[in-house]
Amino acid sequence: MSAFDLPWLVADIGGTNARFGLVTSLGARPSNVAVLAGADYPTLPEAVTAYLAEHAGGVRPGAACLAVAGPIDGDHYRLTNSSWAGSVRDLDVPYTMLLNDFEALAVSLPHLEGDDLVSLGGPPPGHGVKAVLGPGTGLGVGGLVPTADGWTPVPGEGGHVTVPVVEPREFEIVRAMGLPHVVAEHVLSGPGLVRLHRALARVNGVAAPDLTASDIVARMDDSLCAETVEVFCGMLGNFAGNVALTLGARGGVYLGGGVLPRIVERVRTSAFRTRFAANPDMPAYLEAIGTALIVAPQPALMGAAAWLSQRARKELVG
Repeated sequence: MSAFDLPWLVADIGGTNARFGLVTSLGARPSNVAVLAGADYPTLPEAVTAYLAEHAGGVRPGAACLAVAGPIDGDHYRLTNSSWAGSVRDLDVPYTMLLNDFEALAVSLPHLEGDDLVSLGGPPPGHGVKAVLGPGTGLGVGGLVPTADGWTPVPGEGGHVTVPVVEPREFEIVRAMGLPHVVAEHVLSGPGLVRLHRALARVNGVAAPDLTASDIVARMDDSLCAETVEVFCGMLGNFAGNVALTLGARGGVYLGGGVLPRIVERVRTSAFRTRFAANPDMPAYLEAIGTALIVAPQPALMGAAAWLSQRARKELVG
């Protein structure tokens, strides 16, 4: 077997779950998709072996593209919110590539269409520089730049910038967290929702049960949970506006991650879009940028597949 022989293995490796799929033809969307709990496997190679044996008929892929939630250095990876670390050379695959998870999500953006997206305001996303961000186990940020021969993804660790607080009440909430330094990921993530809920209870002077992020977004009839989500969406709007300005993302800002698809209508009716464009120096610039929520089931897998297809085409032409 040689590099780029089909099928290909694609993966989206997060701090909680590892999502895998197979690409069986050039340009096809991933199939045989399975989600494995990261805690069930000591290492990434063991999770890959389990997926191929149990969900992919024991095939041996000719190439793989793995999107990981953390920094990468050549063929080495280290997940930010998991103990998994190592080299892709440990995988028994002839050709393997690593992408940051939001790098892969960025690559997927030109391939999303129709029901894959929900508009959050502004014009339809255009062809210029695009930004993608999203809360999950952490807070990911990436960009996509148009080039002469397609698109180039831009990875980053923007989730670790200082927390985007604007309203006086938000300052109270952040102070109530009792952390020496608060970054965006501390509030704009699944664990961040939990921190916001607890801190908001302290600010309001009420007792609050210990809830998970899933519990909070499922209890919109509870006033404290509803306020937590509203504060979350407002701060996310400011953060997204900052990302748009930093990258010059006139081609659109896309929201992904595991949290937001569960509360689509809440995000649409929240202060997100108002806060996105609320920068007093650049409101017209931001109003002209479209914002959309990604609701496609496994967009990072699509991005990994698109990246492999792009590399394969260049290999064939070369």
